[in-house]
Amino acid sequence: MDNPQLSDDERKVLFGGGTEAPFSGALLHEARSGSFTCKNCGQVLFASDTKFDSGSGWPSFTEPANREHVVLKTDSSFGMERTEVTCANCGAHLGHMFEDGPEDAGGKRYCINSVCLNFTPKQTDTEDTA
Repeated sequence: MDNPQLSDDERKVLFGGGTEAPFSGALLHEARSGSFTCKNCGQVLFASDTKFDSGSGWPSFTEPANREHVVLKTDSSFGMERTEVTCANCGAHLGHMFEDGPEDAGGKRYCINSVCLNFTPKQTDTEDTA
């Protein structure tokens, strides 16, 4: 289920298991309240209140918005043993999960490529929703 609006670079990461260059992603410094969704299918993946600055160069989260929305898989590519994170709805590659996140938040770091995500800011009560 490949979204026809994806760029070649987005397809390379989402369906080719690629990685964007560190510190290059548009959502790395996104600090507004809201949700991060799969760029391919729109599934809600992460909430802004779990995002933190890991210093890695990619958006990092302590946990998914809903654990059923992501799938964790063993990734043995490049001579390393890592845990790949994919979208449970469409199977798109998102990034990797590491066990070096903040201890007070469970110790997990979901290291996700910006190019795999869309961000939707939370509407405030004062915004006109009409």
